[in-house]
Amino acid sequence: MFTDSYWPRINGVSVSVESFSSALIGLGHSVLIICPYYPESPLQTDIKKGGHSPALSGSVPEHCIIRVPSLPLPISKEDRLSKSHKLFWVSKQIDKFKPDIIHIQSEFVTADFGYFCARVHKIPSVYTYHTLWGDYMKNYIPWAPMFVLNFILWMVESNAFRRPYRIIVPSEIILDYTKKYKSKKRPYLLPTGIDNKVFFPRAEDENAEFRKSMEESYPKLKDKKILLFAGRIGKEKNLDLILKAAQIITKERDDVVFLIVGSGPDIYWFEEECETLGLAEHFVFTGYVEHGLLARIYCISKIFIFSSTTETQGLVTIEAMLSGIPVVAVGERGTINVMRGDNGGFMVPNDADLFAGRTLDLLEDEALYRKKAADALLYGKNWTMDIMVKRLLDIYTEAIAEYKKDREHKKHLC
Repeated sequence: MFTDSYWPRINGVSVSVESFSSALIGLGHSVLIICPYYPESPLQTDIKKGGHSPALSGSVPEHCIIRVPSLPLPISKEDRLSKSHKLFWVSKQIDKFKPDIIHIQSEFVTADFGYFCARVHKIPSVYTYHTLWGDYMKNYIPWAPMFVLNFILWMVESNAFRRPYRIIVPSEIILDYTKKYKSKKRPYLLPTGIDNKVFFPRAEDENAEFRKSMEESYPKLKDKKILLFAGRIGKEKNLDLILKAAQIITKERDDVVFLIVGSGPDIYWFEEECETLGLAEHFVFTGYVEHGLLARIYCISKIFIFSSTTETQGLVTIEAMLSGIPVVAVGERGTINVMRGDNGGFMVPNDADLFAGRTLDLLEDEALYRKKAADALLYGKNWTMDIMVKRLLDIYTEAIAEYKKDREHKKHLC
């Protein structure tokens, strides 16, 4: 798998690469991940070296990871670009590994390496289009005119859809979006699955013990009902809505605390806004936590709240459901495709009053809460990795077979 984003960079691409690679390894397949080197990560530059992902350390098989020497990306301090002159060195590593297929998970330098290796080694390339870049580019390059951003976007995406042998999209929103490029390749729809060996309801005594340890670290949690948000702390996550809803909810209920799990470029802005609005006593910020710990945090939370309007998948909503808690989320983009209405909670418009109202409904109506929690657990099982990884293997098998046929056909024509 070739990706321009991987741990310790925290985003949906890293989660998807981690989840699918772990599931494939669990089924007995060999997976090599090619990704940029980050200053916080070990510089793994030998195919014989591997390591556990920091996200799921101790709970997944060992990965084989090649971290390519990289440069910082000027427009995003969290991101890195692989050094382009390492192209032939990466190709030699691929020659040692001898893959049957190359799966490209991004659009930039590391993706270029993947397409080059696929051509040189005469194997099919599969590409997953994860990110609707139009939703993010203005945040990364705010000083650029829109016509320049739109041109860059068109160049990046048209190139991305032209080069792979097969295309995967993780949601129906993205599937519809790709149609404007009129690609001759039929995209496969394949959401990222959630590992229900990591995300599942815990026993009451285990939750009580863990909650006690959390309360020792964060005293504001003591005797409060936890409303959990987990994700990147960036303005594209529509965090204003949570602040507005919090003002409404805390007027009605003094027994709630908003637990914000994650980090990002706007975390300090968010914390300052809480202070300005007089909400600081109702908010706790943990920063980034590993997935194993997050799974336990879901289980001690009352409701999962999700405000993002830019998600291509909204997988955290499924993580929450599989953990046995209901969700209140804004019904836009990938969240629509995941929740498909009020499954496992409530899907609401991007409106603070409605968001707060549905949250209060769950807090105040115990029968409704129990029903939605049970629905969440049942509905979440439709999105487990056990199901999705089998679909991915079917796509790989079909692509490899069709690629061989195409090569044979071209030989006959010659």
